[in-house]
Amino acid sequence: MDHLTCEDAEVTNPEPSTSNPAPKAANNAAQSDPAIVVENLVRTFDDFTAVDGVSFQVEAGELFGFLGPNGAGKTTTISILCTLLGLSGGSARVAGYDVTTQRDDVRRNIGLVFQEITLDDYLTAAENLRFHGILYGIAPSEVKARMDPLLEMVGLSDRADQQVRFFSGGMKRRLEIARGLLHMPRVLFLDEPTIGLDPQTRIHIWDYVDELRARENVTMFLTTHYMDEAERCDRIGIIDQGKIVAIDTPAALKASVGADIITLITADDPAARAELEAGLGIDVEETPDGLVIRVVDGEAFVPRIFSTLKVGVRSINVRRPSLDDVFLKYTGRALRDADSSGGLAANPMVRAFRR
Repeated sequence: MDHLTCEDAEVTNPEPSTSNPAPKAANNAAQSDPAIVVENLVRTFDDFTAVDGVSFQVEAGELFGFLGPNGAGKTTTISILCTLLGLSGGSARVAGYDVTTQRDDVRRNIGLVFQEITLDDYLTAAENLRFHGILYGIAPSEVKARMDPLLEMVGLSDRADQQVRFFSGGMKRRLEIARGLLHMPRVLFLDEPTIGLDPQTRIHIWDYVDELRARENVTMFLTTHYMDEAERCDRIGIIDQGKIVAIDTPAALKASVGADIITLITADDPAARAELEAGLGIDVEETPDGLVIRVVDGEAFVPRIFSTLKVGVRSINVRRPSLDDVFLKYTGRALRDADSSGGLAANPMVRAFRR
C-alpha cells in the first residue's frame, strides 16, 4: 500500500508581481487566514541550493498553480509543504500549522492526489476508503457518513463494492480524489492529477474538481504541465532555479508577455525575414514552424506585412500570448515540455507519511 493521502482579458499591469498579491478566493468565500504561508524558504543539499529564499502565500479556497521546469525546486518546495522533507531555512505554514514544529497537524489537514495511481487494486473502492479512514483514526460510522456522498460526487456510488483493478484510469483517479478528501482536509495537493488520461476523462475530472471547490471551499495546490489546466487557476506561481520568478493571475501573466504573436509561412522564409527586418525595422524569429513576429496589435500589423513582402505568403496566424509563452519567457522552456516524471510519488518519504 504505497499511497500517501494526504481569453484574453485586458490587463494594464505590464509585469506580474513576484510578491504575491492576495485576491479573493474564487468562490467569493468570506475572507479568512491564508491556507499556505511561505517565507524565505531555503532548502540545501550539501553545496546545492534547491530552494533559494522562496516566499508566497495561498488564500483559503484558492486554486493555486505551481509551475516550474524539471530541477527548478518545485517538487522540493511541495515536499516541504507536505512535511515529506525538512527545510534548511525560512518558514512555512499550511492550514495554520508550522511544517517543522506541527507536522502531525499539517498532515491531518492536507490531502494528496499523486500523478501515479496508488490505490490497492485488490480492495474495493469502499475498502480503499475505509482503510484510509482507519489510518486517520476516523470512526467507522463517520467514514460511512463521509464516504457515501464522496462516492456520489465523483460518480462511483454504483462501483463502491467493485475491486479497483476493474476500474478505468479515470475512475481510479476519481477515487483517489475522493480518498484524498475523506478526512476533510483544508488543503488538497494535486500533483499532475490528470497525467496519462485521455482528454475527455481529463475534462470529467475537472468537472468534479470544480464541483468540489464550489461545495467545500477546499484550497487546492496544483502542479501541471497542461496549459488548459493552468488556465483554470486563480493565480500561478512560477519557480525556476530555486526562486519564484513570477506570480500573478493567468491574465496578468499573459499580459506581461506584452505583444501579440504573428506566425507566417512563406515561399522563402530566410528572404522574407530579411525583407521584413529591413522594411519594417522589426525583429523576426525564424523557427521550424515559420517566421514569428511579436507586435502590440497583431491584427492591425498584418496589412503592413503584406505590403512589405515580395515573397509569397502561404499562411499567416495572429494570436494572443498564452501561458506557454509566459513559461517560455520566465524559464526558457515551454510548459508542455516541462518534465512531469517523478513528482511527489517518487519521494521515498511518501511511505513514511502514511505510517
